[in-house]
Amino acid sequence: MMVRLGMLRIIVVLLFVAATISVAFAVDSELTRQTMKGFPGVYVVVEEMQSNIEKHTKKFGLTKLQLQADTERRLVENGVRVLSKDEWLKTPGKPVLYVGVNTHETERYWYAYDIKVEIQQIVYMEANPKIQALATTWCINMTGLTNIGKLDIIRSDTGVLVGKFVEAFKGTNDGKGK
Repeated sequence: MMVRLGMLRIIVVLLFVAATISVAFAVDSELTRQTMKGFPGVYVVVEEMQSNIEKHTKKFGLTKLQLQADTERRLVENGVRVLSKDEWLKTPGKPVLYVGVNTHETERYWYAYDIKVEIQQIVYMEANPKIQALATTWCINMTGLTNIGKLDIIRSDTGVLVGKFVEAFKGTNDGKGK
């Protein structure tokens, strides 16, 4: 009886906490877009391609360097400033536009892929403001399936997601950075 009463108290406390805390999910929403307000630009980080697909990607321009160049070009063409590493280190929040492509060979010459474009920035922990962490505050992703002859779709879809970021960034920052 005592154990049940203790469990009931724990459940009531958890329900109360869940009902009173507003949680922001790192997705493309009006709330997460506001986390980019005031950024003068972003530093771009693109992950290396996974080894399971890397040997096939060069002929499609699907390399880390090409995705980096594509992303930075698209940002600049749309009025979003790309920060150098030195500028980034001096920028409050240290905003990073992270681009990652995850692939898995589902069967011979067929690849499932997930592309993620995120804004990561320094956040402070409410319980202990002395602690800072790089955290995702906005993101968008796309999942698909393609065969070995059409790997260029991954590069194209990455461009679509970067375009969505540009739209979110410019909408939040009145068409430009700070």
